[in-house]
Amino acid sequence: MSLITGHPAGAQVAQNDDSQIAKVVPRAGAPEGFADLTAQLQPAVVNISTRQRIKVQSQNPFAGTPFEGMFGNRGGQTQTREAQSLGSGFIISADGYVVTNNHVISPEGNGEIEEITVTTPDGTDYPAKIVGKDDASDLAVLKISRTKPFPFVKFGDSAKARPGDWVIAIGNPFGLGGTVTSGIVSAVYRATGSGSPYDRYIQTDASINRGNSGGPLFDMQGNVIGINNAILSPSGGSVGIGLAIPAETAAPIVKKLMDGQEIERGYLGVQIQPVAGDLADSLGLPQNRGEFVQAVEPGQPAAKAGIEPGDVVTKVDGKDVTNDQTLSFLVANVKPGTTIPVELYRQGKRRTVNVTVGKRPSNAELAQSQMFNGNDGDDDSQSGSDSSSTSEAIADNLGLQVTPMTARIAAQLGVSPDTKGVVVLGINPSSDAAQKGMSRGDIIMSANYRAIESVSDLEAVVKKARSDNRDSVLLQVKKRGRSPQYAAIRLLRKD
Repeated sequence: MSLITGHPAGAQVAQNDDSQIAKVVPRAGAPEGFADLTAQLQPAVVNISTRQRIKVQSQNPFAGTPFEGMFGNRGGQTQTREAQSLGSGFIISADGYVVTNNHVISPEGNGEIEEITVTTPDGTDYPAKIVGKDDASDLAVLKISRTKPFPFVKFGDSAKARPGDWVIAIGNPFGLGGTVTSGIVSAVYRATGSGSPYDRYIQTDASINRGNSGGPLFDMQGNVIGINNAILSPSGGSVGIGLAIPAETAAPIVKKLMDGQEIERGYLGVQIQPVAGDLADSLGLPQNRGEFVQAVEPGQPAAKAGIEPGDVVTKVDGKDVTNDQTLSFLVANVKPGTTIPVELYRQGKRRTVNVTVGKRPSNAELAQSQMFNGNDGDDDSQSGSDSSSTSEAIADNLGLQVTPMTARIAAQLGVSPDTKGVVVLGINPSSDAAQKGMSRGDIIMSANYRAIESVSDLEAVVKKARSDNRDSVLLQVKKRGRSPQYAAIRLLRKD
């Protein structure tokens, strides 16, 4: 798919007389060189840097020793440090829209992005604004401006890429801007086993290193067929296995981000694993055909349609489930609310159920659910953690990270969907809460006899206790499968 039509491939400049820059295409077979093609493309490839401030919690290096209090207990104190990140991107329009990876312009942990700068090959810095970003696909669109048009490139058709095709990558590895590497397409639709709906990459042996993220992978016609995203490496450096998001995946998402549209994806609510090895043998099924359902999330589309643990999903809306076309990918590309046939293999018999596809939750919501159910390889979730709902005051005073209770989390914890409270995401191991047995998944239902229905409720109690010079807060805590109990939690010491 092309976002720009009517222009030649390669870096392009809008001109008043509509004259076109001639294509530079090496002859078929092994190219004599990439210099002419690179010269045409390189002006549209940019370096991206961010400046961010990150909050970190200091620890007392003498904690647990006789010297713990000698220099004051600094455990739980929050400090702020400055950090930077570097990556790559490419301009896709004369008016300055820039495509990159979401992780290139996202803050670390509890950080905040203060500034994003796009640097063009001539060394000019431009302040950039975020137009849109999508965590699930790891794509983002920025905007830069100037009075004259920018050179730009366009998306090509990655569906036509074949193993063995020549490609070149241009980017900013280790901050070395304008670096060009060449190679071939090693594989198409390469899956890494992450379970993500976008675990579907172009694999290349063109050297890709840290800082190449977000940069373009070009075919020999000068079209962007991939966005460099990750490497597989035991050392952290390039060993010839680079992964790029295919243009056929990226281009529609980029277009929606530019138009300000919400990115919606389909969702079933199942935990799956590939049908391979002993599992395929035990079921008497072909290797790498279909995906095995390990668990079904209560109340979600799969459960409502009658899909059960132990089922093998073989087709979704008439499309085979394979390594190249996973269940996650197929479902994610179905519009929420659409009813589709899903073919199953259950206890030696084949059957078809109709599923009304739901809307995929955000990665943050899925990460929270995964924290509490302890499962990996979920068709509809990715690993990670969310701290967006946590409170600095609660972390600093109780040593706890908490998040609001939701119906989804309640289902994972096995409690009623109308249960009120906040849920513990993480605990400072040196806190009194940790010493008294609090753990992830605990529900805080009240504090100092005040009902807790939000993070701000608990924060207010903690701040009042601190202002009243109280040393502890009385929490009513419900652990999984137990009745609520009270625990007096000592506040962290402050200097």
